[in-house]
Amino acid sequence: MIDHEVRTYKSSENLAREDQLAWKIAEVAADDVAVDPAVEDMVINRVIDNASVAAASVRRSAPTHAREQAQTHPMKPGAPVFGLSLDETVSPEWAAWANGVAVRELDFHDTFLAKEYSHPGDNIPPILAVAQHKGIAGADLVRGIATGYEIQVDLVKGICLHEHKIDHVAHLGPSAAAGIGTLLHLPTEVIFQAVQQALHVTTATRQSRKGEISSWKAHAPAFAGKMAVESVDRAMRGEGAPNPIYEGEDGVIAWLLSGPEARYTVPLPAKGEVKRAILDTYTKEHSAEYQAQALIDLARKIGAQIEDFSKIRKVTIHTSHHTHNVIGTGANDPQKMDPKASRETLDHSIMYIFAVAMEDQAWHHERSYAPERAGRPETVELWHKIETREDPEWTRRYHSTDPDEMAFGGRVEIEFEDGSTLVDELAVADAHPNGARPFARENYIEKFRTLAEGIITEAEQNRFLDLAQNLSSLSGEEVRRLSFTVEGLAHSGSKGIF
Repeated sequence: MIDHEVRTYKSSENLAREDQLAWKIAEVAADDVAVDPAVEDMVINRVIDNASVAAASVRRSAPTHAREQAQTHPMKPGAPVFGLSLDETVSPEWAAWANGVAVRELDFHDTFLAKEYSHPGDNIPPILAVAQHKGIAGADLVRGIATGYEIQVDLVKGICLHEHKIDHVAHLGPSAAAGIGTLLHLPTEVIFQAVQQALHVTTATRQSRKGEISSWKAHAPAFAGKMAVESVDRAMRGEGAPNPIYEGEDGVIAWLLSGPEARYTVPLPAKGEVKRAILDTYTKEHSAEYQAQALIDLARKIGAQIEDFSKIRKVTIHTSHHTHNVIGTGANDPQKMDPKASRETLDHSIMYIFAVAMEDQAWHHERSYAPERAGRPETVELWHKIETREDPEWTRRYHSTDPDEMAFGGRVEIEFEDGSTLVDELAVADAHPNGARPFARENYIEKFRTLAEGIITEAEQNRFLDLAQNLSSLSGEEVRRLSFTVEGLAHSGSKGIF
């Protein structure tokens, strides 16, 4: 890997294209390197993982409306949409939109955390949609996905967005554009323009993840993927983009991030180096914000040791700055304590999540968020006894670059009315690569079958899994069938412009 220093340049300095971060990203995307077998294996896992979550969310409001929007843009050959007949295809940017919403709706697919937050599986819907529309075979699809993961992970390692209240999808637009560039074997110049355009149109505030969180949380990465497809299309036609997008005097670093004096270091693979970043990422066993994963596992363990939850006086979760300030009491969001809050808000409330996981010793993507579950008086009472506190050591471990030291959990102290205490901690989720039960292929398949049960027929499940597990050897026509159909999928009846 090569560390690239990125800073603002005055227009009079005339920064050469070859010295710009977007160009270096494009060079990585255009570098035709072999795919490591472990990377190929993990790409397959994440294709299955995405489909799992899409299956579970396919009848929910946001995916339904996104799908109905996509259906108004039919195209041949086009790309399929999760849930619809494989023969009903739409324009690829709209397939990326609909499938992206379905994948992101339940906050249940993969994650990578470093200087910024990310869900790199969001790269898959736009890259896959373009492959399906263009009839591209599985081997190139794997290469494209590997690039999408590589660029997003590397940007997340180097550039913090959230401290400036910029949403993390600002790293997704460039990474998806780069992945599509790899998929299509585009020249560096075209990818360079597409990366810049995709970044320019996907910088937005983090209000989508603050306060009363709405369904836009699921739409935001889908929008970035849609913009990436359109940016590549535009660049392929010979059109340019704002330049230099990162380093310009009026660019992203100067005005949206840390300002003209700031320096960022972004690692990128050297020429000829294999793209392995997907192996640094991790998926979710539970449908909730990633920082909740280890704490759910810990809550289940602790809950089994408590006979009477009404005897609890106070629960304190000592954790990282991010967990405290984004999903904890440090966010100062009263909505996180509201039994009538939206599902999107509750899955960003570790106080709610920890209470329910303790009481049930389980976590379910639907039952754990049901209004009647959130409104139980005894749950509300326990929930309101929970607070988070930032612990410098947990913050340090959260930001560690040592994989064996990185931690996304916390230490929990429970005080009972009789003065006794219960203390325990967990650094990483059980499903994490360093956890008690790291996810392997069989776990991804089990997750797919569990979430697809009662939604996708067994025969359709088998057909999809057979294609996904042979991804690199699929023909272009077989890649077009890499979706699933849900029988009896009804329309919502909603009306818009389209």
